[in-house]
Amino acid sequence: MTTTAHRGTPGRAKTDARIRLGRAAAGTTKYGSLLLGVVVAVIPLSVLFIASFKSSVEFGQSGPFDLPASWFNFDNYIEAFEKGGMVEGFINTSIILVISLAGTILIGTMAAYAIDRFQFRGRTLVVGLFLVATLVPGVTSQVATFQIINGLGLYNSMAALILLFLGTDIISIYIFIQFMQSIPTSLDEAAMIDGANRWTIYWRIILPLLRPAIATVVIIKGIAIYNEFYLPFLYWPSEGTISTSLFRFKGPFGAHWEIIAAGTILVIIPTLVAFVLLQRFIYRGMTSGAVK
Repeated sequence: MTTTAHRGTPGRAKTDARIRLGRAAAGTTKYGSLLLGVVVAVIPLSVLFIASFKSSVEFGQSGPFDLPASWFNFDNYIEAFEKGGMVEGFINTSIILVISLAGTILIGTMAAYAIDRFQFRGRTLVVGLFLVATLVPGVTSQVATFQIINGLGLYNSMAALILLFLGTDIISIYIFIQFMQSIPTSLDEAAMIDGANRWTIYWRIILPLLRPAIATVVIIKGIAIYNEFYLPFLYWPSEGTISTSLFRFKGPFGAHWEIIAAGTILVIIPTLVAFVLLQRFIYRGMTSGAVK
């Protein structure tokens, strides 16, 4: 008995060693890939940040990773604000962002509530049409979209951008539907027994329970609207948003890349701050609606 156990010990030791080796290799691969991802993401941002503090002469005579002579040279940021129209861009983008997000939340949650809680003829067709809409590239319908906006007399106005951001958000509706399915219908039935109507149920019960989904949609769509360039450039050419204001640096400043770098950092900072403060809502929102 002792001999058999003694003979089995080397084999068990080899198995344990292989397990430890496999875990070590998996850990090394995991952390190595994470480190590589961090490096790939940080290096371009570091080059921009360093360049934003350099003068024009210093930028032309130094390498991308050479530190600036002074970290207190804010001339590029001041010039970006004064001549780049970034203040106007921030204001216009903020107005569009607030109205579009409020409308998206209202329309999206109402649509999800109707689709998930009501049984009506054509319900499957409506959901299928939503799915088809997500498969069609938006650029293929731009000619028809432009004709509609122009026919409504909304071309070259902020209202055109708000309408487009409100009307092209099928993904948000799907996110709300996914979360709606995790809310038990027994809550609706209990509220109806107490005398609540459908609007009260939606406003007092469903909407507060959708806060993780709302946070997810606000962050995802908010960043998308903030970074959108094509629609503001095409439908509101006379005024600037934050993305088109940054594009203006190409003309007035020519090859003054240090000013373009400063403007880019100014554009990145609000998005970065918003993500850092709200990242827990993104992760919680993604996982809460994944399992019913």
